[in-house]
Amino acid sequence: MPHRSEFENLSSDEFTRAADTLPIGSTRLRGHSAEINSVRILLVEDETKLAESLKTGLEDDLHTVTVASTGEEGFFLAQTQSFDIWVLDVMLPGRDGIEILSNLRRLGDRTPGLLLTSRDSVEDRVHGLDSGADDYLVKPFAFSELQARIRALVRGRSSEAPSILKLGDLELDQFRHAVTRDGKSIDLTPREFEVLEYLMLQQGQVVSREMLGREVWKEGARHTPLDNVIDVHIARLRRKLDDGCERKMLQTVRGVGFVLRP
Repeated sequence: MPHRSEFENLSSDEFTRAADTLPIGSTRLRGHSAEINSVRILLVEDETKLAESLKTGLEDDLHTVTVASTGEEGFFLAQTQSFDIWVLDVMLPGRDGIEILSNLRRLGDRTPGLLLTSRDSVEDRVHGLDSGADDYLVKPFAFSELQARIRALVRGRSSEAPSILKLGDLELDQFRHAVTRDGKSIDLTPREFEVLEYLMLQQGQVVSREMLGREVWKEGARHTPLDNVIDVHIARLRRKLDDGCERKMLQTVRGVGFVLRP
């Protein structure tokens, strides 16, 4: 049986052709990303065969990969779901990868972003990095290099993650499990703390009940009896955070979800 090393130095087009001969989920494409935990990846790529091949290889590394084929779909998924890294093609139908990144950065989202492009001039790379990209990979590329770039970006984010999250006058200490607003201590239950921590990690993004169910309660179903439980926790958390304060931070976006705003 062939080894993954046989595919190490293939270009993206060559990798696509090679992957077409393998069954979905084949262990022959296993890479080295066992060095890190499973990563949630948003892959925005309009070349169908390339997207399928990259998805197969990354999922064989035990990552979770969500694929979007247009810029609009990718932008929507990045706003409504939680990912550890975005891998974005630059040339896309609708919004291009650079536009997606720059708009998400303006919204305050700091998720690591890796751009894929056939443009390799210095000016193109500088433009991509200045637009909010954390890294830049030029096509054609070896699949092993994509794996390494993803590992590096995820490791970098983990090592830089602060223990104290701040949003306006609200502070959450992840290590001490302590919360204060305007210097006053707020007593939360463990579950309320987890909900607040997740909302603060999203940096002002709207969080749906589905996202809270999946990330906090670890429930994968889209519609579950958890909806009422989540609403109760949000209501209690809102009272503890906002009662007596002129500025209300925990807001409901009707029909969408919840968001913390300073």
